[in-house]
Amino acid sequence: MAIFFFFLFGGSIVNRKLIRTTLADVKARRDQVQQHRPNGTAQSGMGQPRPGQPQPSSAQMRKRQPPPTETHAEIYYYKKQIDAHTPMVLVLEDGEEIEGTIEWYDRGALKINRRSAPNLLVLKRHIKYIYKADERMPQMTRVEDNLPHATES
Repeated sequence: MAIFFFFLFGGSIVNRKLIRTTLADVKARRDQVQQHRPNGTAQSGMGQPRPGQPQPSSAQMRKRQPPPTETHAEIYYYKKQIDAHTPMVLVLEDGEEIEGTIEWYDRGALKINRRSAPNLLVLKRHIKYIYKADERMPQMTRVEDNLPHATES
Protein backbone atom coordinates (compact mmCIF):
# COMPACT_ATOMS: atom_id res chain seq x y z
CA MET A 1 0.00 0.00 0.00
CA ALA A 2 2.81 2.43 0.86
CA ILE A 3 4.46 1.67 -2.48
CA PHE A 4 1.23 2.61 -4.26
CA PHE A 5 1.20 6.08 -2.64
CA PHE A 6 4.91 6.46 -3.41
CA PHE A 7 4.34 5.95 -7.14
CA LEU A 8 0.99 7.77 -7.19
CA PHE A 9 2.56 11.05 -6.09
CA GLY A 10 5.47 10.90 -8.51
CA GLY A 11 7.96 9.13 -6.30
CA SER A 12 7.97 11.71 -3.50
CA ILE A 13 6.79 11.06 0.03
CA VAL A 14 3.86 13.26 0.94
CA ASN A 15 3.11 14.50 4.45
CA ARG A 16 -0.61 13.91 4.83
CA LYS A 17 -0.99 15.71 8.15
CA LEU A 18 -3.88 18.17 8.12
CA ILE A 19 -2.94 21.65 9.24
CA ARG A 20 -5.44 24.22 10.44
CA THR A 21 -4.60 27.70 9.24
CA THR A 22 -4.17 30.48 11.75
CA LEU A 23 -5.89 33.85 11.64
CA ALA A 24 -2.56 35.51 10.87
CA ASP A 25 -2.15 33.32 7.75
CA VAL A 26 -5.64 34.17 6.53
CA LYS A 27 -5.06 37.91 7.00
CA ALA A 28 -1.69 37.70 5.21
CA ARG A 29 -3.29 36.00 2.21
CA ARG A 30 -6.06 38.60 2.14
CA ASP A 31 -3.51 41.40 2.17
CA GLN A 32 -1.61 39.76 -0.70
CA VAL A 33 -4.79 39.47 -2.77
CA GLN A 34 -5.61 43.13 -2.16
CA GLN A 35 -2.11 44.18 -3.25
CA HIS A 36 -2.50 42.32 -6.56
CA ARG A 37 -5.69 44.21 -7.44
CA PRO A 38 -5.28 47.35 -9.54
CA ASN A 39 -6.92 49.74 -7.04
CA GLY A 40 -5.83 47.86 -3.88
CA THR A 41 -9.33 47.64 -2.36
CA ALA A 42 -11.57 44.70 -1.69
CA GLN A 43 -14.62 43.98 -3.81
CA SER A 44 -17.83 45.44 -2.52
CA GLY A 45 -20.26 42.78 -3.70
CA MET A 46 -23.44 41.53 -2.12
CA GLY A 47 -21.80 38.94 0.11
CA GLN A 48 -19.00 41.09 1.52
CA PRO A 49 -19.19 44.06 3.90
CA ARG A 50 -18.32 47.52 2.67
CA PRO A 51 -14.90 48.96 3.49
CA GLY A 52 -14.86 51.08 6.63
CA GLN A 53 -17.56 49.05 8.39
CA PRO A 54 -16.47 46.74 11.22
CA GLN A 55 -16.68 43.07 10.34
CA PRO A 56 -18.62 40.91 12.81
CA SER A 57 -16.62 38.08 14.34
CA SER A 58 -17.76 34.48 14.08
CA ALA A 59 -18.91 34.59 17.72
CA GLN A 60 -21.16 37.55 16.92
CA MET A 61 -22.50 35.85 13.79
CA ARG A 62 -23.92 32.95 15.80
CA LYS A 63 -27.14 33.63 17.65
CA ARG A 64 -26.66 33.76 21.39
CA GLN A 65 -28.35 31.01 23.38
CA PRO A 66 -30.51 32.11 26.33
CA PRO A 67 -29.51 30.77 29.76
CA PRO A 68 -31.31 27.62 30.91
CA THR A 69 -34.53 28.11 32.86
CA GLU A 70 -33.72 25.23 35.24
CA THR A 71 -30.36 24.04 36.46
CA HIS A 72 -29.48 20.40 36.94
CA ALA A 73 -28.27 21.20 40.46
CA GLU A 74 -31.74 22.33 41.51
CA ILE A 75 -33.38 19.21 40.04
CA TYR A 76 -30.80 16.94 41.68
CA TYR A 77 -31.29 18.63 45.07
CA TYR A 78 -35.09 18.23 44.94
CA LYS A 79 -34.86 14.56 43.89
CA LYS A 80 -32.39 13.82 46.66
CA GLN A 81 -34.64 15.39 49.32
CA ILE A 82 -37.78 13.69 47.94
CA ASP A 83 -36.16 10.22 47.94
CA ALA A 84 -34.81 10.63 51.48
CA HIS A 85 -38.06 12.20 52.83
CA THR A 86 -35.92 14.88 54.45
CA PRO A 87 -37.83 17.35 56.65
CA MET A 88 -37.28 20.78 55.10
CA VAL A 89 -38.03 24.35 56.14
CA LEU A 90 -39.17 26.80 53.47
CA VAL A 91 -38.78 30.46 54.38
CA LEU A 92 -41.13 32.61 52.35
CA GLU A 93 -40.48 36.20 51.26
CA ASP A 94 -42.72 37.55 54.04
CA GLY A 95 -40.75 35.61 56.72
CA GLU A 96 -43.26 32.78 57.24
CA GLU A 97 -41.66 29.36 57.74
CA ILE A 98 -43.25 26.16 56.42
CA GLU A 99 -41.91 22.82 57.65
CA GLY A 100 -42.55 19.55 55.86
CA THR A 101 -41.22 17.11 53.29
CA ILE A 102 -41.16 17.80 49.57
CA GLU A 103 -43.55 15.42 47.80
CA TRP A 104 -43.01 16.67 44.24
CA TYR A 105 -41.73 19.67 42.35
CA ASP A 106 -42.54 21.46 39.13
CA ARG A 107 -40.96 24.28 37.15
CA GLY A 108 -42.82 26.83 39.26
CA ALA A 109 -44.03 25.08 42.43
CA LEU A 110 -43.26 22.65 45.28
CA LYS A 111 -45.80 20.39 47.02
CA ILE A 112 -45.05 20.17 50.75
CA ASN A 113 -46.42 17.37 52.98
CA ARG A 114 -46.92 18.49 56.56
CA ARG A 115 -47.65 16.20 59.51
CA SER A 116 -49.95 18.30 61.65
CA ALA A 117 -51.39 20.58 58.97
CA PRO A 118 -52.81 20.34 55.47
CA ASN A 119 -50.44 19.84 52.55
CA LEU A 120 -49.42 22.96 50.64
CA LEU A 121 -48.57 23.86 47.07
CA VAL A 122 -46.00 26.67 47.31
CA LEU A 123 -44.99 28.74 44.30
CA LYS A 124 -41.21 28.96 43.93
CA ARG A 125 -41.29 32.69 43.30
CA HIS A 126 -42.54 33.22 46.89
CA ILE A 127 -39.75 31.13 48.47
CA LYS A 128 -36.86 33.14 49.87
CA TYR A 129 -34.67 30.13 50.76
CA ILE A 130 -34.87 26.46 51.81
CA TYR A 131 -32.88 24.52 54.40
CA LYS A 132 -33.03 21.16 56.16
CA ALA A 133 -34.99 21.14 59.42
CA ASP A 134 -32.09 19.32 61.14
CA GLU A 135 -29.84 22.31 60.43
CA ARG A 136 -32.12 24.75 62.23
CA MET A 137 -30.24 26.88 64.73
CA PRO A 138 -31.44 26.64 68.35
CA GLN A 139 -33.31 29.66 69.64
CA MET A 140 -31.08 32.28 71.19
CA THR A 141 -31.63 32.70 74.93
CA ARG A 142 -30.75 35.77 76.90
CA VAL A 143 -28.34 35.54 79.82
CA GLU A 144 -30.92 37.16 82.08
CA ASP A 145 -33.33 34.28 81.46
CA ASN A 146 -30.84 31.70 82.77
CA LEU A 147 -30.12 33.51 86.06
CA PRO A 148 -32.11 32.45 89.13
CA HIS A 149 -34.71 34.99 90.11
CA ALA A 150 -34.26 36.72 93.43
CA THR A 151 -37.37 36.65 95.57
CA GLU A 152 -38.49 39.77 97.27
CA SER A 153 -38.64 39.65 101.04
